[in-house]
Amino acid sequence: MRHLLEIDDLSVAELGRVLDLAVDPSPPQVLDGQGMALLFEKPSARTRNSMEMAVVQLGGHPMYIQAAEVGLGVRESVEDVTRTLACFHACLGARVFDHATVEAMAAVGAVPVVNMLSDGAHPLQALADVLTMKQEMGDLAGRVVTYVGDGNNVFRSLALAAGMLGMEVRFTGPPGYRLGDIDRDRLATAGVGFEEFDRPEEAVAGADAVYSDVWVSMGQEDEKVKRLADFEGFQVDGSLMDAAGEQALFLHCLPAHRGEEVTDGVVDGPSSRVWPQAANRMHAARGLLAWLLGEAQETGQ
Repeated sequence: MRHLLEIDDLSVAELGRVLDLAVDPSPPQVLDGQGMALLFEKPSARTRNSMEMAVVQLGGHPMYIQAAEVGLGVRESVEDVTRTLACFHACLGARVFDHATVEAMAAVGAVPVVNMLSDGAHPLQALADVLTMKQEMGDLAGRVVTYVGDGNNVFRSLALAAGMLGMEVRFTGPPGYRLGDIDRDRLATAGVGFEEFDRPEEAVAGADAVYSDVWVSMGQEDEKVKRLADFEGFQVDGSLMDAAGEQALFLHCLPAHRGEEVTDGVVDGPSSRVWPQAANRMHAARGLLAWLLGEAQETGQ
């Protein structure tokens, strides 16, 4: 049984096929008459709306479940919650704090599990990211994407997806906010490398896409004062986009903390593609589910 907990659960060919299915105007109805459980420990506007509509467009019924309704690891074990939901649903999506939670769900082997976000990965966002860049640039091989900010789950998944498609990946952020050895080893195993820069102006020079994310994520509110100080100088503003060049697009996974990691002028400016990128969350999810519940099962991959 196949799951998607991180981008490198797909081969390069499978990643390409998911992106093709994402833009299929007549997606296969792989969820016809079936349900998909969408379990949320962490709330999200984009994830809930994109996943629910993707399931509907594949003929299925999405079931939104709050963490308190199942009591993961408190009222009932993660494994038993997974087995219970598998009695009613063809697939399970989970947006959780701890990546070990989705790993435990997948290990049960009851139904395919999709990681809708964990502290270790955000593969659905990365699928939308590369889909957006592919629509704008065509073949991504040799193109350059620069990530400015925190070396977090968003960056790891983006680096995997972009690198697997042949992009040059760059990172710039303050010391102490870069990928650890385990994540670096995982990227290397997938054949993905990336270059690090201390100065954002050097990192974005000639880039085809400049990508930013919030400096203070959900659950990090107590660190806000320190983080804002540490990330000083890494804001994506008009000057940094000028340093990138007129060819550079701006991407952001949203929500944006305007005035912190990015200015209004960039989010709302001509280089911004944040809204097509947000819309692609639905298309990318639909493509993934069409493949995961269709071709992957039909071929026994």
